[in-house]
Amino acid sequence: MKKLTDQELEEISEAAAVAAENYIFSKISKKEVLDMDLRVEFHQEDGLDVDVELELYLDELSQADESLADEAAEVAMDEIDRQIEKLSESS
Repeated sequence: MKKLTDQELEEISEAAAVAAENYIFSKISKKEVLDMDLRVEFHQEDGLDVDVELELYLDELSQADESLADEAAEVAMDEIDRQIEKLSESS
């Protein structure tokens, strides 16, 4: 696989963030989310390794639990896979 450019990595990260947000807001109200921190790290030494970490800070009245952040991180990873696959097909 070719090394991805900074622009491609940025676009992939943005798509992952949108996918994670959409998933979270499909499960709970925006009012319940106080803050969200999504970190996507790319390592391109031997192929491509991607780490996704999502921290979700919820209102104390929210019924959501820790699993929501884990599920949203999985959704973000799936979106990253789709974006990379799309890039591979176009090159």
